[in-house]
Amino acid sequence: MTRRHLLWIAAAALLLSGCATQGSGIGSSSDSVALTLSVPEGTGSLSNSVQMVLLLTGLAFLPTVLILMTGFVRIAVVLASLRTAIGVPMLPPNQVVIGLALLLSFFVMAPSLETMNESAVQPYLAGDMDMQQALTVGSQPLREFMFKQVGEKDLALFVYLSGGSRPQSMAGIPTYVLLPAFIISELKIAFQMVFIIYIPFLVIDIVVSSALMSMGMMMLPPTIISLPFKLLLFVMVDGWNLLVRNLVLSFLN
Repeated sequence: MTRRHLLWIAAAALLLSGCATQGSGIGSSSDSVALTLSVPEGTGSLSNSVQMVLLLTGLAFLPTVLILMTGFVRIAVVLASLRTAIGVPMLPPNQVVIGLALLLSFFVMAPSLETMNESAVQPYLAGDMDMQQALTVGSQPLREFMFKQVGEKDLALFVYLSGGSRPQSMAGIPTYVLLPAFIISELKIAFQMVFIIYIPFLVIDIVVSSALMSMGMMMLPPTIISLPFKLLLFVMVDGWNLLVRNLVLSFLN
């Protein structure tokens, strides 16, 4: 990196720090003196710039964290595995699978989202509570949802790995311990559902392979013959209705 590039980076950092200082309300001379006395010379701008970068980085990861705290993982894994089980890896397209998974996730999370809106978002917008209180109250519906879906063994594993003392209640389990346990439980349930989905299509593959071998047509790939029968089976049993119904009911049990 050249000297000119370093100067440009330093100028950008100073500009960002100045904007952050103005936005935070630091404008009086007394505040400026206090800031100068409390922060070593030459480090104030760097500190504000680092905070800005960390904030933007956190906002970039926020959608991923929110997705992992809902039923999206289970739904997306099951829908994506269905394509492989049938033998059409690109049908439906990825955009359709992800879109359907998001819609089903919003449907499943609708009661929790409504509770969050009534208990945290609206009071925060009305000025009845600050940001910290809104985050604390708003996270409770998500935690309750995850506690209903998480397995005891998975939760006990991460409580043990965290090195903390055994909590006396659910309120004593921090979110950073609950979240990975919830994801592991979701993946385990999703794989169980995928196994059940694979069984009828696997039976069709075995029957077609046996029939082709008995006729001496060993050079013909069985998947070419079995694919129409798989699609026919899925359509005749109204597969999408059956699959979506069981996915949604799996969160209610």
